[in-house]
Amino acid sequence: MTSNFAGLMADSILKAKGIRKSFGKKNVLNGLDIELQKGDVYVLFGSNGVGKTTLVKILATLTEQDKGDISHFGMSGEEHTRDIRRKIGFMSHEPYLYRDLTAWENLAFFADLYSIENKEKKIEEMLKMVELYHRSFDRVGSFSRGMKQRLALARTLLHSPELILLDEPYSGLDLNAQNMLNGLIKKMNGQGATFFIITHDIEKGMEIASRGGVLSKGRIIDEDIGKEPEAFKSRYKEILGGEGN
Repeated sequence: MTSNFAGLMADSILKAKGIRKSFGKKNVLNGLDIELQKGDVYVLFGSNGVGKTTLVKILATLTEQDKGDISHFGMSGEEHTRDIRRKIGFMSHEPYLYRDLTAWENLAFFADLYSIENKEKKIEEMLKMVELYHRSFDRVGSFSRGMKQRLALARTLLHSPELILLDEPYSGLDLNAQNMLNGLIKKMNGQGATFFIITHDIEKGMEIASRGGVLSKGRIIDEDIGKEPEAFKSRYKEILGGEGN
């Protein structure tokens, strides 16, 4: 699916326009628009089942939209998918790790896929960053849910992506790990990384968001997050109430 975006800004990391996606008779995304600029920490809130995961998979090039146009880093179309994916890091709420391999072996496998140089140094750095270095040579099958989530984050960041997509990253993490995650996001954002995060955790999401919105009825209907954060929280609760949650 190829498209051209006239006047695409040089610092635009991602631009999606008119995105539609249905499953059978159910419309999940209904003409959704979104644009990310370099350095954004964009947090998208929404209740379960409104299409957040569908959207992030489309933005990660893992699922194709029914209609609409998407450009990443000024590139669009199937011919650029490989180049786009090398610039993206995606962490699902499923960790996608190999249970019978150790933490180190899991990261080594993905490092080889990305042809990462000095992979031993990079793996050590990642494991220390997510506070799992002491479990480097333990099998992932013995890890708790939170530890798997932290290792999945290390896998996501291993190839130093420019755009990082996180799907419900706080799921399964205790408070200390949630704070660690937000600290990492702030640190990497300060180094130039751009984030798109979906969550229903309004408190944790608001701690890091520079921009954001609410997904409801297939569209992003409220992006006024920075000017009046308390008003945004109230609006979010109203939207959830209107959806019957």
